[in-house]
Amino acid sequence: MRHFGHIAPEERQRLFHREPAVFTADSPARVLAAALGATLYSPATRPHLADDVVKQAGRGVVSMVLCLEDSIDDADVVDAEENLVRQFADLASRPDVELPLLFVRVRTPEQIPDLVGRLGPAVRLLSGFVLPKFTEERGVPFLEALTAAETASGRRLFAMPVLESPGLLYLESRRETLDGISRTVDKYRDRVLALRLGVTDFCSSYGLRRAPDMTAYDIQIVASVIADVVNVLGRADGTGFTVTGPVWEYFRVQERMFKPQLRRSPFLAGEVEELREALIEHDMDGLLREISLDRANGLLGKTCIHPSHVMPVHALSVVSHEEFSDAQDILRPERLGGGVLRSAYTNKMNEVKPHRAWAERTLQRAEVFGVAGEGVGFVELLAAGLPG
Repeated sequence: MRHFGHIAPEERQRLFHREPAVFTADSPARVLAAALGATLYSPATRPHLADDVVKQAGRGVVSMVLCLEDSIDDADVVDAEENLVRQFADLASRPDVELPLLFVRVRTPEQIPDLVGRLGPAVRLLSGFVLPKFTEERGVPFLEALTAAETASGRRLFAMPVLESPGLLYLESRRETLDGISRTVDKYRDRVLALRLGVTDFCSSYGLRRAPDMTAYDIQIVASVIADVVNVLGRADGTGFTVTGPVWEYFRVQERMFKPQLRRSPFLAGEVEELREALIEHDMDGLLREISLDRANGLLGKTCIHPSHVMPVHALSVVSHEEFSDAQDILRPERLGGGVLRSAYTNKMNEVKPHRAWAERTLQRAEVFGVAGEGVGFVELLAAGLPG
């Protein structure tokens, strides 16, 4: 699989200075963590789940979570598990179909070995499990169960803990909760692919819900948690993990109607404001701002609950030609001693030592999302990626 792999090769060549790399479910963890992109959630109760997975893969989705937790009713868990096993068997019977990375969001540790056993040979399609309401106390049994299931199945399985507990939100318990989470994920570092933020649960604790014109960063209680999670768990010194952006709850995008507006050049007179109005009209303005703020605050990828959110996340994850140029200059072997240089675009200072970690992360993102061609922007990438 590859990002933007669903568009024609000649279109990719036109859009990209360096195309996104191909990766598989067996690629190194560092590659998969960076490549998650827009992780699309789907309730495990859907009767045509296998068809949905194949359809979304054909539209550019590279990671999906099939959910047995909050997205389904408590009374439907048994039926959802049975459906999940059937749908995996269906997918396993389609050998020539390219699938996204598939994860299952469970409720209890006991579900992990049980599901892995029931999947049988179809477990080869499973990349891992999403672990809800993760703390040290709750997380250890999940990770022990995952490790045992991996050994029993012979299949590499990753964990994606969801950080969403009240103990992480409340000021008086946040430090202790963060320390406990840090100890736990560090102990199981080889198994933890990424950490996911459950912002909806954070808001729930205070009866809050952000409006479509507000981002998670406008809700100060939520913003403070995100900052502390990145501070402790997202460091660039080798101790950190990939932390993904929170879910965006709103969707009203009618892609087929919106795509012609995107295909019109935004550089013609008067059309920049028209494009902005179109984004606002389709409830995309808040989403785009939040994605940009995710990356500015050290998050990579995003939890998504609607297919219309996928391409905006991916288009804004592509490394610009200017970013790539700066990163390459900073990391040149002859620059190891440090120093300051003017960027190739002659519009900024690149200070080699302070900007090195940024440059390394930028090139890692460039590997999986590609580098846009000179002069190619978000609008063209988004238009190309939408179903046509």
